[in-house]
Amino acid sequence: MKKIILGLAVLISGASCQEQQKIAFIDNGDVINDYQMKIDIEAKFENQNVDFTKQRDSIAQMYQSEMQSIQQRLAQMSPQQQQQESQAFSQKWQPIQQQMQMQQQQMEQMFNTEMDSVISKMNKFVEGYGKDNGYTLVLGKNQAGSVVYGDETIDITEEIIKAINEEYNGKDASTEEAATEE
Repeated sequence: MKKIILGLAVLISGASCQEQQKIAFIDNGDVINDYQMKIDIEAKFENQNVDFTKQRDSIAQMYQSEMQSIQQRLAQMSPQQQQQESQAFSQKWQPIQQQMQMQQQQMEQMFNTEMDSVISKMNKFVEGYGKDNGYTLVLGKNQAGSVVYGDETIDITEEIIKAINEEYNGKDASTEEAATEE
């Protein structure tokens, strides 16, 4: 009896070992870089950055022009008047410089927030894709070396890129259609 139970235990454990686990990996960098949502966000912020740079350059030209004008006038003033005029000039431009710095920091913060959202959406998508397609494990390959080598047959990077962009573009199309109908 003990031999039969032992034999069954060996067969059951052997059968469970035979069950194949479906494992794949993706190149995180490739997926995120080819994700249309990320590309769109970068384009949006690039346009904002161009506009900001134009505004900053315009203000810098006004500042330089006014500074040259004041420097010419300072040469004809007493030291006390020079100090007063310099102080007035600094006080005039300091809030403008602070505003420009604050605007730039806000743009950077908004960009980082949106990029964090892109990464989060990509991770959720890959998780769902893995579950829907029967994967036991989907690893992420990156420069940090979480996957140093993976057989090309289990690399699903291109499948993920295609699927995530199809989902993103599908959502975009339905959003645009709803906006046009209104």
